[in-house]
Formats: sequence, C-alpha cells, structure tokens
Amino acid sequence: MKSVSEHIKNILSSLPQQPGVYQYFDSEGVVIYVGKAKNLKRRVSSYFQKEHEWVKTRQLVKNIADIKYVVVNSEQDAFLLENNLIKQYQPRYNILLKDGKSYPSICITKEAYPRIFKTRKIVKGAGEYFGPYSYGNTVDLVVELIHQLYPLRTCTMQLTQNGVTRGKYKVCLKYHLKSCSGVCAGCVRDSEYASYIEGAKKIIRGDARLLCRQLEEQMESAAIKMDYERAQEIKEKLELIDKFCSKTIISNNHVGQLDVFGYDEQGQNVYISMLHVQNGSIVQGQTIEYKRSLDEPKEEVLALGMMELRERLGSVTKEVIVPFIPDGYDENLHINIAITGDKKKLLDLAMQNVRQYKLDQLKQSDKLNPDQRMMRVLGCLQSLLKLEKLPLFIDSFDNSSLQGNASVAACVVFKKAKPSKSDYKRFRIKSVVGQDDYASMREIVRRRYQDLLDANEPLPDLILADGGIGQVHAIREVVERQLGLSIPVAGLKKDDKHRTNTLVFGEPIQEVSLKVTDEVFRLLVQIQDEVHRFAITFHKKTRSKSQIKSQLDDIQGVGESTKQKLLTKFRTVARIRTASLDELEKVVLKRYASIIYEYFQRDLSR
Repeated sequence: MKSVSEHIKNILSSLPQQPGVYQYFDSEGVVIYVGKAKNLKRRVSSYFQKEHEWVKTRQLVKNIADIKYVVVNSEQDAFLLENNLIKQYQPRYNILLKDGKSYPSICITKEAYPRIFKTRKIVKGAGEYFGPYSYGNTVDLVVELIHQLYPLRTCTMQLTQNGVTRGKYKVCLKYHLKSCSGVCAGCVRDSEYASYIEGAKKIIRGDARLLCRQLEEQMESAAIKMDYERAQEIKEKLELIDKFCSKTIISNNHVGQLDVFGYDEQGQNVYISMLHVQNGSIVQGQTIEYKRSLDEPKEEVLALGMMELRERLGSVTKEVIVPFIPDGYDENLHINIAITGDKKKLLDLAMQNVRQYKLDQLKQSDKLNPDQRMMRVLGCLQSLLKLEKLPLFIDSFDNSSLQGNASVAACVVFKKAKPSKSDYKRFRIKSVVGQDDYASMREIVRRRYQDLLDANEPLPDLILADGGIGQVHAIREVVERQLGLSIPVAGLKKDDKHRTNTLVFGEPIQEVSLKVTDEVFRLLVQIQDEVHRFAITFHKKTRSKSQIKSQLDDIQGVGESTKQKLLTKFRTVARIRTASLDELEKVVLKRYASIIYEYFQRDLSR
C-alpha cells in the first residue's frame, strides 16, 4: 500500500517468520480482525503490499492502526487460538464463528457408569471435557478405538447403582455383540468399569503407549495371518493416534485457569510476557517492557510485572506459572514453576513470546539509532573480555600458505564494529622459511605495530587472532615482551568440526563458550570471516603471480599487458609455448609475437 504509517512499517519489519495469530486494532484500540498464519511475517505483510480487490479488505487495511501477535508452536495451535480470540472479541471484519460450529471435544460424563463420546456442545457440570481439537476425524477414531478396547456403554439410560443391584435393567444387543460390558445388568464389577474409564482418560490425554502396543500386536498378528488389508487398517489407525497424541497446548480443558509468565532482559531493559488461560484456552496475551533505574533483582521486577499485567488484563486467576519464583508476590496466589506436561509447554510458549518481543524491540531501536546497537555489542564484548575500555578499534590477523609456499598474512581493521577497508594491511612473509604459523604471526605483528609506532598512529583497543591459545601467546610475545605495549589479545578457537565456538583470552588463559545466537558471536565471526577472506584472496593472487613469473617473466621486452592478453586467450603457458607465429600475431603486436615465438622455439630446441 502507498500510505502505511511508520508505526506499522516498524512492526512489519520485525515480524517473525513463525506460526502464530495476529490481531488488528483500530485507532480506538478495538480489535477489528483476528487471523492465523503459518508464517506471520509473510501473511501480515501481504495485507500492505498490494491493492486488494475486495472493498471490505481495503477498508480493513485502511482502519488498521496497530498490530499485535502471539507466536505459537504449530499451525494447529494457531487454528485453535484464532477460534478462541474470534469468539471472545467478535471482530468486525471476521466471519464470526457460532458455538454450534465449534471444534469437537471428548466428553466423559459424570454418571454412576460414565459414557465417552464426541461432542461440540460444552454443558457445565455434565462431565469432564477434553479438547477442543481441530482434527474431527482423529477424535472420531480415538472414541471408536476406546470403545474397541474397553467395552463401555453407549446407551443414554439414567443408570443408578441401586437400580443395577435390584436388577432393574436388561442387557441390549451390544452386550451380545461383545461391544458392551453389560454394566447395566451387573455383568462387570464397578471397580473394573472404573478402570476402563481411567484407561480411556490416559489415552485421551496423550498417554497412548498401551493402546499403541496393543494395536502393534494386532497389526503383527494380522500380518502373520496374511490379512494384509486388516494390517493396513491398523497401521492407519496408529498413524492417526500419533497425530492425536501430539495434541495442542492452546486449548486443553484439563489445564484449567491460570496465568503464565515469561521473562527476559537485555542490559537495563526487562521484558515480561503474560498468557492468560481460561477453561484451558489462551484468550489473552501481552508483553511489557521495564527499564531498571537501579540494580533491582529480577525476582522483584517479575513480581512488579505480574501485578501490572494481571491488572491490565483483569485477571483474578489464582494459579500462576513462572520461570522462577518472584519476590514479594501476592500470598493468595499459587505460584508454580512448571517442569513437565502441558503447563511446561505453556511456560515455554510464554518464554518464546517474550524473547520475540525483545528481538522486535531491539530491531526497531537499532533502526532508529544504529550506533546504539554498535555500543551494545561492543559493550558486551568489553564485559566478556574484562577490558578497561570499549574496543572501538580492533585488529585481526590471519596467515595463509600452501605447504610453506607463497606465505602471506593479512590484517583487517574494524572500527566501531564495522570494517575499515582503507586500513587493511597485507604482508609477504620475509623472515620465515617453510610453514611456521607462529613465527609468521610474530613477524607480521612486529611489522604492523612497529610501523604504527614509527608513524605515531593510534594503536588498537583489541587484537583478535584467527586461532587459539598458541596464536594468542605468539602475539603477546611480540606486543608485550618485544614492543612493550599493553594491548589486550584474544583468539577464536574452533571445535573438532572446524566451527568457531570458544573465545580465549586473559593471563592465565581463560576460555568462554560462545552462543551462536549472541550478537557478540556474530560480530567476532564476521571479523574472522573477513580476515580469512582477505588473507586467502591475497595468497591466491601472490601464488598466481609466482606461477606466471616462472614462465613468462624471463622473456625480455614483454610487459604485463601482453602477458595478460596471452593468458586470456591461451589460458596456459604450455599452450603459448606450442602456438604458431600466426596464432600469436592474432593476439599481440607482431614484434611481441616474434619475440615470444623465438624465445619458446629456442627453449624447445634445447
């Protein structure tokens, strides 16, 4: 769209490429549309990238003043959360979902002899409900399999224990077909029937290991009997059960009502996210940001954020899930740190949302103030290496050679976390014979800083070696002992798979593992890749010139441009040597062609 506010542009630029649900708000803060997306960035951005044919869509986009979203784990979770939010807010531009068209649940009735069936209608107090689930056919299959495994009653008679004891009821045809235990006539003990219900609950909750083992045995038995059609049917049922067991955490009535909090921080900035769950469904989500004024502990900040968010969302839920125990919270709340199960999945989701919010805020802040990101990254590097000052000026060295031939080295310079290519330096190794990386490093470091000292130019705040402990010691020997300088030195150590994973520094040497997601890691690897690229490029050029020189540079009167033309045409010196005079004259001037031809003819006649 042509006219998109800066606020919307900033949100679009930082949207994650993950599944989730997005909400559009008008200028008054009212939810006007709720949608789901397999890829939030792609889906939401599409609303603002083209002219829509539908008048209603154009009107919707025109009225969007703000965008909020919740990241989820899967497309199915997004499907169900969208359903919950549409029912809650009934946005103006959504096709409203009616309760009669809700997603199916599984009901276990609260009766003397419970029944289990699929339903789309939730009747409070009538039973225990599991779901809803977005895959209706899977629910049908699970209910069917439960009845195959456990002979539960399906009739709607109002059975009582007293009536069963007095023989008031009679069995029906299903008992004779062995699909019902005949509980109505006392053909099965109450405790055994209760065990059927407990087994069914385990299956519905996703603990289907028993069911799967039984089905696998049935499948193997059918295969042994060469009843392959039956075996295939059981295999398909197992596949659907696997899909069912990966049940959603977005809507699960068994979870109940609770608030779930996520926590993250970056320097003085603290981010706290809340997911509000009602009747097993996430119905609200919000993230806030604090800026520490003093060095307040995270436990205190979390307690403050919990109170703020619960007040904003109007939550009076007593159960709260947190990543760690806050300090000074309401004693009436039941605070828990979830370790396993659906509550742990909800906690993980809250943490995922708060990290994404932090990333969004950092991205937007960096766009408005690029120097802020630079200062933050260099500040983290300073803290990590315990440097006295910010490393605004960084030198990085690397050697390059092939079996000791054409040995060269390079120094790249980063100023304010950006490459300063005009300050890059190349070195041909002069004093080292053969391949000795440590001796080569000592030579180029000495030459580099002696030149800077002679020219009275500034020295770097940090020296970074593309190597581990040995390279760090080699650089220190020159910098500290030979030149008497006090410049911090660090090295980048690789693992067995040649991947950078450790920063070495200090005296005695300390090692710090690097996380690939950290901004400091990305900066260090950028410097490492740049010095490696620069050294390799110089080495290839030096080696190429050395090879050409050995073949053509002995011919008197032939300059660089003539040699370049010949190599461009003939590719190799061997082809130039065997070329005829006419072929050479087509490429270079006759006098040069004659000199080259005669030279190689004399060479061939020897």
